[in-house]
Amino acid sequence: MTNQASVKQNNKKNALVKVQRFGNFLSGMVMPNLGVFVAWGLITALFIPTGWIPNEHLGALVSPILTYLLPLLVGFTGGYIVHGQRGGAIGALATMGLIIGSEVTMLSGAMIMGPFSAWIMKKSDRFLDGKFRPGFEMLISNFSMGIIGLILTLAGYIVIGPIISTLIHLLSAGVNWTISKDLLPLISIFVAPAQVLFLNNAINHGIMAPLGLEQVAATGKSILFLVDANCGPSVGTLLAISFFGKGMAKKTAPTAALIAGIGGIGEVYFPFVLMKPVLVFATMGGITTSLACFMLLGGGTVATPSPGSFIAMLLLTPKGALFGNLVGFFAGMAVSFAIAAVLLKVDRTPPPDEEDAELRTADSAPALNQTAQINSDGFSGRVIRNIIVACDAGMGSSAMGASVLKTKLKKAMIDLNVANSKIEEIPAGTDLVITHVQLIDRAKKLHDGKNIIFIPITNFIDGKQYDQIISFIQKES
Repeated sequence: MTNQASVKQNNKKNALVKVQRFGNFLSGMVMPNLGVFVAWGLITALFIPTGWIPNEHLGALVSPILTYLLPLLVGFTGGYIVHGQRGGAIGALATMGLIIGSEVTMLSGAMIMGPFSAWIMKKSDRFLDGKFRPGFEMLISNFSMGIIGLILTLAGYIVIGPIISTLIHLLSAGVNWTISKDLLPLISIFVAPAQVLFLNNAINHGIMAPLGLEQVAATGKSILFLVDANCGPSVGTLLAISFFGKGMAKKTAPTAALIAGIGGIGEVYFPFVLMKPVLVFATMGGITTSLACFMLLGGGTVATPSPGSFIAMLLLTPKGALFGNLVGFFAGMAVSFAIAAVLLKVDRTPPPDEEDAELRTADSAPALNQTAQINSDGFSGRVIRNIIVACDAGMGSSAMGASVLKTKLKKAMIDLNVANSKIEEIPAGTDLVITHVQLIDRAKKLHDGKNIIFIPITNFIDGKQYDQIISFIQKES
């Protein structure tokens, strides 16, 4: 029975890793270009006829950027991820075929066509490698891309574009039906648990953003951008922990609430719910409330608030949606605060000991000092020079973690190289990787055999965990 339970546990972890990797791949096509999306959103919010500063001349920028530039950037990025510069080039070319052959915004199509075209190019390059005499490489390289690009572009224009257009119309119709029947708030049942499993970027950028941009093109705003990026509910939960929580969670929750609300780094909220999973119902209730208010009062933004902070939401709020967004944000915060307060007040579990106050995961992961020793097997006495703090997106939570670790290393007078990165892009020469316990299996599978020490943590901003890591470094080096 024990072996069967272990197999089931491993299968669950493997399934989660696969879902995380797929979600990260989707969001990875959008996130490098988020600044452009935000720029387009600001242009839209300011200059369209219903914008803050209507201007017909400047508003003429909105449609071409949405129709051509954004899908081409996504198609290029998706292709680049698969096959470098050549993959990016052919991904953009094939995406152009979709754009011209369709009447809808092809962001979703670009997320399919870009990587697919690059994959075809990659297979072709491998097949042709070494099959021609030296001196013909550039000729073969250019013409193979030209021929394959021709075929894929025509296929996108004539066949694939219309098919994807039909699918987008069906998805948009489904979303519109959900909104018309006042059912969109129920999506919180799926969104709230998915967030704490580090699928937030996949939901936000891989699913909601493309559908949201379709709505912006039609109505000038979309609620879908605020399904995941609205930080009000998570801030409400963190504030409740600040007042009614216990132990280290209560002490660190105020800082986390500030970072989540103003900085827009939602990952700082996840460990608190992983520690006490019942709190997911508080955030769920907050998301439901926010979405209901956005729908009733005409809320929405013109692009994805990124980072998902209160300030970013306001900057991307179009004229006429400000009241709805403010009410939705604070109503979601209040409801999540109230539900979390009740759940915490009826909780009878004793507060954790201060010496063992690490935030735990839902599956009772071992304390970091034990885990570090387990993961250091075979590395005893190794000199550690390069450390990477890694997270799903490689920007928010890992950047904060790297900053905390740098400060502590400086105080301990230890000179090491510390940087942050997304899990998929951990650079060569890394000696030690620090990442969240929910992401550790994915990191190990992606970088297996690279002679790296992996140490999981449960909170990117918990200074005590980095104290343990420093002690580990001093002991092992």
